Amino acid sequence: MSVDTARTTTSTGTTTASATGLTPAQLVARQRPGYSLEAALYDSREFFDLDMAGIFRRHWLFVAAEAELPEPGDYVTVELGRASVIVLRDDDEQVRAFHNVCRHRGSRLLDDACGSVGNLVCPYHHWTYGVDGRLLHADNQPPTLDRSTLGLRPVHVRAVEGLVFICLADEPPADFDDVMARVQPYLAPYGLTRTKVAHQVDIVEQGNWKLVMENNRECYHCDGHPELLTAYFPLHGYTAQDCPPRLRPVWQRFEEAGAALSASCSRQGFPTQTMRELDDRPTGFMINHSPLDGDGHSYSAGGKSVCRRRLGAIDDPRFGDFHLHLQPNSWFHMLSDNAVVFSVLPLDEHHSRLRTTWLVHEDAVEGVDYDLDALIHVWSATNAQDSAFVARTQLGVLDPAYTPGPYSQVEGDVEAFVTWYTRRMADYLARR
Repeated sequence: MSVDTARTTTSTGTTTASATGLTPAQLVARQRPGYSLEAALYDSREFFDLDMAGIFRRHWLFVAAEAELPEPGDYVTVELGRASVIVLRDDDEQVRAFHNVCRHRGSRLLDDACGSVGNLVCPYHHWTYGVDGRLLHADNQPPTLDRSTLGLRPVHVRAVEGLVFICLADEPPADFDDVMARVQPYLAPYGLTRTKVAHQVDIVEQGNWKLVMENNRECYHCDGHPELLTAYFPLHGYTAQDCPPRLRPVWQRFEEAGAALSASCSRQGFPTQTMRELDDRPTGFMINHSPLDGDGHSYSAGGKSVCRRRLGAIDDPRFGDFHLHLQPNSWFHMLSDNAVVFSVLPLDEHHSRLRTTWLVHEDAVEGVDYDLDALIHVWSATNAQDSAFVARTQLGVLDPAYTPGPYSQVEGDVEAFVTWYTRRMADYLARR
C-alpha cells in the first residue's frame, strides 16, 4: 500500500509514520531520487524525534558568531529539543560549551537566551561553577566529596574564524576538521573575529526544519524576492547554454561582473575554487564566490555599500558574495562591508526557529558608518517572503492530496540536501 493512500493523521493533525504500515527505516529507504520527501518525514512527531536524535544530536551545528560573545563571561544558550547548551567565553577568552544542567539534582542553570555572568550559580541550591565549568562551591557536602568530578558536562565546541559550532555526540563526525581546514582560507580575509553584532532577529517559521532548509537551497522561487533581485543574479543552476532567453541580458551582466570579481580575487590573493560536497559526507558543505549585480558591493538596492568600514583585509568594495552552506542547519553570506549568518533549529515537527545575525566591523558606528534600516532591509524582506513560502508548503504537505513532486533542473542543491538527510538518517536507523 502506498504512503499517500494509507496516510492518516492524529487528532492534532500530525501524520504518524506507523499509519503507513512502514517503519521509519523503510520510509527513508524508499526515497525516490529527484523527488521531495514523503509526508511523514515533514509531518510526524516520530520523525521529529528521529531528526533530533539522528541529525541534531550527532552532527556539528552552527549556533553563534563569536561576536555574540565579545567579553569573558558572555554567553548564549542553545535549545535543542529537550537539551539546553550554554556557549560562553571563559576568562582566558576561549569559547566553551556546557550542558545547561546543574550536577546536583539537575536544575536548569540559565534561562535567558543570552547575557553575561561572573560565575554560573544554580538558582535552586546555589551550586556555583566557574566559566571553565569547574565546581567552585557546594554547601553542606562531606569533606570526602570529589568536586573535581562534578564540573559541568562539556559539549564539543569549535570556533572557526569567528563562527561557533557545537556537537552533542560523544564522538562527533571526524570530517569536520578537514572541512574547516578547507573553508578557513576563504573565511580568514573577512576578519569575523573583529566584528560586532549590528542586528539579530529570530523568526518562528511555520514549517518543518527540512522545508526551511530546502527553501534556502534553491533560487527557483527567487522571482518572489524583488528586494533580493536588485543585487542578486537569479542564475543559480543555469549555464550559458541553458539560460532562458528572458535572462540573457542578466547573464551578460553576470559574466562581466564575474570577470571583475576574478581579477579582484587574483589581485588580493583570495582563493576562488568552488567546492560542493553537500550530499555524501557527514559535514556536507558548499562554498562559492559570486558577483553581485549593480554596484556589486552588498545586498542592498542596486548592490550599493551599506557600511563605510570594510571587513578584515578586503580592500575592494566590489567583492560580491562569498557564501557558505553547511549541512544540516546553516548558511552564510560574506560581503565586503558586512556578513549575514543564518541558523535553523527545529522547535517541533511543524515549527522551526530561523536566526539571522548581521555583523559589521567592530569599529563601525551605527548612524555614522551604517544605517541599520538599509543594512537589514534586503534580508528582512527576503526572510519574511521565505517564511510565507515555507508556511504554504507545510500546509501542502499536511494535505491528504500531497504526494512527492519532482525537482526542477535548478534545484540540485535541494536534492543534495534531501540526499544528505536520507543517507544520514538511514545510517542512524541502521545503527539504532
